[in-house]
Amino acid sequence: MDPTNANTALASAFAEELARCGVRQAVVSPGSRSTPLAVALWREPAIDLTVALDERSGSFFALGAAQATGLPVALLCTSGTAAANFHPAVAEADLSAVPLIVLTADRPPELRDIGAGQTIDQIKLFGGAVRWFAEVGNHEADDSGLLHYRSVACRAFAAAAGDPRPGPVHLNLPWREPLAPAERPGAVTATRELALEGRGDRPLTAVDRPEARASLPTLDAVVGEIAASDRVLIVAGRQTDPGLREPVARLAALCGGAILAEPTSQLRLGPHDRGAVITAYDRIAARRDPALTPDLIVRIGETPTSKRLRAWIASLDGTRQIVVDPSVGWYEPSRTADLILRVDPAALLHQIENRAEHRVEPSGDDSFARAWADAEAEERAAIEAEWDEPDPEGRGRPVAGEVHAALARGYVDGEVVYTASSLPIRDQEEALPSLPTDVRFIANRGANGIDGLLASGLGAAHATGRPVTIVTGDLGFFHDLSSLALAARIEASARIVVLDNHGGGIFSRLPQKVVLPPAEFEALFNTPADLPVDQAAGLYGLPYRRVEGLDELSPPEGERPDGVAVLHVPIR
Repeated sequence: MDPTNANTALASAFAEELARCGVRQAVVSPGSRSTPLAVALWREPAIDLTVALDERSGSFFALGAAQATGLPVALLCTSGTAAANFHPAVAEADLSAVPLIVLTADRPPELRDIGAGQTIDQIKLFGGAVRWFAEVGNHEADDSGLLHYRSVACRAFAAAAGDPRPGPVHLNLPWREPLAPAERPGAVTATRELALEGRGDRPLTAVDRPEARASLPTLDAVVGEIAASDRVLIVAGRQTDPGLREPVARLAALCGGAILAEPTSQLRLGPHDRGAVITAYDRIAARRDPALTPDLIVRIGETPTSKRLRAWIASLDGTRQIVVDPSVGWYEPSRTADLILRVDPAALLHQIENRAEHRVEPSGDDSFARAWADAEAEERAAIEAEWDEPDPEGRGRPVAGEVHAALARGYVDGEVVYTASSLPIRDQEEALPSLPTDVRFIANRGANGIDGLLASGLGAAHATGRPVTIVTGDLGFFHDLSSLALAARIEASARIVVLDNHGGGIFSRLPQKVVLPPAEFEALFNTPADLPVDQAAGLYGLPYRRVEGLDELSPPEGERPDGVAVLHVPIR
């Protein structure tokens, strides 16, 4: 605890507790009113602090770091509209259950609503998007004040980490002068050791989260459903735990089922048994083939991106559906699930394995899995045949799916792939083959926005120390261009792959294109930036390379150089 003045004492006690709880990353955007806490976070040895020039970039950087590590990340700004720039990232963190501790500095009450500069209403600024809000208040650095700040830090960490559902929390911290660490003898009047020092290396208050396991009656019901089903389909959507790969593969083998694996499920790529993995489910779902209709769907993770898959699942009246959702959300767009389990997926799969030994005979009939495998082979061949069609404009440009597949062949074990919403995530879902490389796939698919993608990927690279490939369209690249300023401030190995379809490619798939006159559609929906990617990279001093052949996407021998670089891939 820093006793220089009351503000330094309160702020440093707060930062100490964040670190003792487990915060290892913090992101700060410069400002005057946030000085006490910015200095405290900077000086806290256990916290790695990144300075982001603007709040929007900083908030998505923190989001990417938190999503990649699974740990709460602290995010700090000054008062006024600075805080409002956090809102898109807070919305994504809410919907994706990503732990963020959002700290907004504020003017004290006597300076609000009187025309003082850089002052807006910050009370409950993010509405229902946060798990907990607190106006931390103005306190003296006495026993009560220091214990309050320590306790609030612990509660904020617990709420963000998942008490019960992970996500963002918002603390509004009003500071009076002096904002700088100017010495004020006698300002700290606390005498209790607990207030002054806390509990040493331990948090003042820790929150225990026992592993959520299915009750015996529920477990018996689930195992009974599996035992009674001849056609089991495992739908694996976005989730971040690669440890689920093997148990999910074993479950598929036990029940003779197929696994529809979105890239962000961590099941499509990896060293696990991928014999039951299906990648072309978007096209297969469009068939509505009765031979592929399941008796039982077990879904782990969110529902995959594929709209056709969602529609098909929602149409299956006779199919029972079990959803495993440990994050206490309501990820059930089909609105037809029989059971939602609020349990740890790994623990549940282990329970099922143990219980099924006595109740489920390994399936000797693999006809259902073979039917899915045959459909997979047919549709993958059709997908790849489309890649061989010539560029209609004669420029030799590849299609986006071909690029995703070529990238996948060059990924290295331990790599992280951060993919933009809009077309990139959809093209990746369709085109990415199943491979043995140990790769983690992440995307901001809560709010499905394209904003902040570059910052999120750079945050993941910095926080994990792993090589990261950021895959975005040209529109997403230019939408988040200012986040490239972060590249010079961090240590990271990241390549930004810009799939350039001249803006707005996804809008060509909308029904509006058929209804609106061509001139109106072009004016309202096609959004080419008409900006050169090379000059944008050069503005921030980043290496740039235009990719003319797909073989250029993979560095020699799978190596990833340090630093951030931009790969520009024109596509048709």
